[in-house]
Amino acid sequence: MDNMKHLILAAALVAAPALTAQAEPIPLSELSDYLNGIGTAEASFTQISEDGAVATGTLYMHRPGRMRFEYDEGDLLVMAGGGQVAIFDGRANTRPEQYPLRRTPLNLILGRNIDLGRSDMILSHEADETATRIVAQDPEEPETGSIELVFTGDPVELRQWVVTDSTGFETTVILGGLQEGGDIPSRYFNIPFELRDRGLTD
Repeated sequence: MDNMKHLILAAALVAAPALTAQAEPIPLSELSDYLNGIGTAEASFTQISEDGAVATGTLYMHRPGRMRFEYDEGDLLVMAGGGQVAIFDGRANTRPEQYPLRRTPLNLILGRNIDLGRSDMILSHEADETATRIVAQDPEEPETGSIELVFTGDPVELRQWVVTDSTGFETTVILGGLQEGGDIPSRYFNIPFELRDRGLTD
């Protein structure tokens, strides 16, 4: 029952931008400029996994290359920084799983200079009555998966993304409203610092 409530809430959040009708897709150049213009940002998020698991938390972003997902339950932390993505599970008290950021679809929104018009990057670019949706992949490493980005317009705002990893597993992240600007501590994206803080260094 609780999962059903979360899914209903998530559906309501997706439907909320319906007040902003978008007859034509927002141009890729405008979406690129918007993403490149984000410096620091913070938002609440709801995450829905393909297996039905629902989680909530707070997202911190510091472009380029840095992102942090703090989950409300389970002492789970996902951090991108220093060219790596690390997944910390406080319940296990073990060293995190780590992957090169460039080997994940998140690299497509955390890159230093995003150009969505690059050859073979965009798999689809369309709009409905609520939003513009694009599906992108790294043309140099398509095997890493893809990411679907959902934007509303007037002004342009990133509202949601769906990451499909190399195994085909989908994870949806719905943002509660991206608040740009402000100071975010650099340690939020420092994987070696987090390792020391948790006593996980060798």
